[in-house]
Amino acid sequence: MTNKLPTYDTKPWYKQFWPWLLISLPGSVVIAGFTTLYIANIHSDDLVADDYYKDGLAINRVLERDAKAQALGIEAKLRFFNLAETWQVEVKISGTQADSTLTLSLSHPLEADQDFMVPLVHSEADIFRAKLPRPVAAHWHWIIESNGSTPWRLDGSTENSDFDNEPSH
Repeated sequence: MTNKLPTYDTKPWYKQFWPWLLISLPGSVVIAGFTTLYIANIHSDDLVADDYYKDGLAINRVLERDAKAQALGIEAKLRFFNLAETWQVEVKISGTQADSTLTLSLSHPLEADQDFMVPLVHSEADIFRAKLPRPVAAHWHWIIESNGSTPWRLDGSTENSDFDNEPSH
């Protein structure tokens, strides 16, 4: 009877299947973790103000301006439209309003880098217009401020605004 020794696989470890499978599982988790961290940092929400202390101190002035607009009976209706591939806004101001220099601030609900401010130009009796640097959609927040002799402030959301393709005449 001949004595046969068992045969073993003599390939080095890096040519085997199982070590690579065992290495790839935790390796893929590490790669997914770094990818998630990158996405979270690039697309983070800007919900907290950097200078919240100063904002808190200035809240009384903001509330005074809001109360002034309410006392004067000032209301605003915003209408957004696209004219020759340029987005514009038309603001109809109703109530006692003597200032002709108004500022419209539009802020994105999540991305602070999308926020912008435009001056409103008085075009008709109670109509103000401005060209927008980018289109806006529902859920954006708007603030109209008057910095004239009687400063007032209105705010709202674009949810109640009209979005058309042509301006009214």
